[in-house]
Amino acid sequence: MNPLPATGARKAALAFIFITVLIDVLAFGVIIPVLPHLVQQFVGGDTSTAAYWTGAFAFSFSLVQFFSAPIQGALSDRYGRRPVILVSCLGLGLDFIFMALAPNLAWLFVGRIISAATSASFTTANAYIADVTAPEARAKSFGMIGAAFGLGFIVGPLLGGVLGDIDHRLPFWFSACLALLNFGYGLFVLPESLPKEKRAPVFDWQHARPMGGVNMLRQYPQIWGLVAVVFVANFAHYVYPSTFVLFADASYGWKEKQAGYVLSVVGVLSVIVNVLLVGRLVKAFGERRAVMFGLACGTLGFLVYGLAGSGWMFMLGLPISALWAIAAPATQALITRQVPADAQGRIQGALSSLVSLAGIFAPAVFAGAFGFFIGPHAPVRLPGIAFLIAAVMLAFAAFVAWRYTDAAHLPPKPGPAPATR
Repeated sequence: MNPLPATGARKAALAFIFITVLIDVLAFGVIIPVLPHLVQQFVGGDTSTAAYWTGAFAFSFSLVQFFSAPIQGALSDRYGRRPVILVSCLGLGLDFIFMALAPNLAWLFVGRIISAATSASFTTANAYIADVTAPEARAKSFGMIGAAFGLGFIVGPLLGGVLGDIDHRLPFWFSACLALLNFGYGLFVLPESLPKEKRAPVFDWQHARPMGGVNMLRQYPQIWGLVAVVFVANFAHYVYPSTFVLFADASYGWKEKQAGYVLSVVGVLSVIVNVLLVGRLVKAFGERRAVMFGLACGTLGFLVYGLAGSGWMFMLGLPISALWAIAAPATQALITRQVPADAQGRIQGALSSLVSLAGIFAPAVFAGAFGFFIGPHAPVRLPGIAFLIAAVMLAFAAFVAWRYTDAAHLPPKPGPAPATR
């Protein structure tokens, strides 16, 4: 760990990174309710075709991130977290303007590719937290970043639904303003978390390559069970960007506004869980049990989504699946506790590469299954098939967590931190 000089400084740094992530999530959240419908508009209004193209967008986004995330992680280890975050925010702002002006599907596609290459702040934020917090406090700090995601998804989709109801391009302009505001914010107030003496001595080209970063994980065999959990759980999570908006329309007739409202409820529940429950439950359960409990809740929630025959039944699954948020910070805490300070950025880059690798295949699975099961050749109409597939995957992740995170696979938890921290 690389603590800042004083507790107050560490808290201020965490507040800065919280705001940075929040604004970025807002920028992405605003376009969630409108992007699939904009794609649908470009393909002539056919929902099944739009589902396949939305999957192609998500596939390409993750493919680009698979190559770019380890480069960004290695850059942050060599040159610091701050410049990587700033370049990311500036690039996103300019790219949202590009997408707002896109005249057709092809140019919109190019815009998504650019946004994938520049969206580094989430990966670097995790390394930033590892820099400034003690190992035993990281689960709570990662939970606060989860709260930033939740808060962003309260306001973002709600605004996106309202703005998109006026004009499908308006949310992109709004997101551009948010991302550029984030750049300005970070330029003046975001401190660097990794001092020069703690940085990697050279830029690590070996680990900056996509599989090079993943291969780096071989140096830490004790975390491979956790790495598998990260991969499978994130694969399942791609069911949301791949299918939710079109699923909600096909199943319940929810348009931009309604989808935005539901996503806002998801955000409210996520904030509640991350702010009020993560720290308490991880402390009460321990990190290992917290991972398994969160994954079990996600499994049950996805089953409810997949089988819900009406909108109100779907809503019953929201508070259950919200508890899934407990698993991610507990998993991150277990991983970062076993990785040295000068490798945190590369480890986070490697994990992001795995997430992107999951995202390369997940849209094809989820959007393809959804498109087929609402299409004319489906043996039975089952719009919720993608959520049922995701539920099976989370159940498998829970089994892996149970099997590979016991005392035989992970080192003992360190003792209490010194009183000066």
